[in-house]
Amino acid sequence: MRSFILGTDWGEDVDDCLAVRILLRAHKKGEIDLLGVGINTRTELSCSSLYAFMENEGVIVPIGIDKTSDCQVQNISYQKILAPLAPPSMTNDHFEDAVRLYRRLIAQAKGKVEILEIGFMQVINGALMSGADDISPKTGLELFSEKVERVWSMGGKWDQQGGLEYNYSKYPFTREGAHSFVKNCPVPITFLGWEIGSGVITGGSASDDDILARALIAWGGEKGRESWDPMLAHLALCGSPELAGYDCVNGRASVDSDGKNYFEIGNGPHQYVTKAKPDSYYINEINNLVK
Repeated sequence: MRSFILGTDWGEDVDDCLAVRILLRAHKKGEIDLLGVGINTRTELSCSSLYAFMENEGVIVPIGIDKTSDCQVQNISYQKILAPLAPPSMTNDHFEDAVRLYRRLIAQAKGKVEILEIGFMQVINGALMSGADDISPKTGLELFSEKVERVWSMGGKWDQQGGLEYNYSKYPFTREGAHSFVKNCPVPITFLGWEIGSGVITGGSASDDDILARALIAWGGEKGRESWDPMLAHLALCGSPELAGYDCVNGRASVDSDGKNYFEIGNGPHQYVTKAKPDSYYINEINNLVK
């Protein structure tokens, strides 16, 4: 069984809810082993709202959070409707630091691990660049080299050189994290860029009594939301771009200190996907997974 760690900017956008649902349901069906979820943004409701969403799905896995993140989430409306469903008095302090969570889950995994990043990159970069500690005598680079199979990243804008995309460029720490991680990661990375999910609207078919529909409506996406994060979840679950309905461009990616992405086509450890099918195909795939 394939094992996954998920990193999410939970609260920044509502498409994270669709992606988390897809992965939790795959875990519940025994299709994957979701080892844990790291939150790379921070509000006072981050962990409690994610915990409540998981509990509603009937799946609880370890949660970690970047306790140093200073990003200012603009719209926490769906966190506000989810957090009251969590156990009383639950706060971020009840949960592990996200970098430690990554290190622990990778070090303790019995086999190879795949990592999905649908948010900012400072946590996964922190794990990659970490030193030996009480969890493991190995550095992050050693752990990734030995135990991580592939990273799946929703980030970048790969239809142009020098593209700028939110996850890689929004804040100074996200730019630094993306630049460092793409440069230093010793394992393959598959990128799904902004241009793939833009205009692919999913989630609007959720029934009114569904907590997902409530989250979408609270955020302002009652007709659905563009599908960057659930499309990456679907891609990763399929395991190959071709099976998920994509073509690939292979080579070597880079992200500069301003968050701009570049790609050198050829032999290399990286690939980004392009659509091989009409948008209706991806809309049906995602809606079938979340309804």
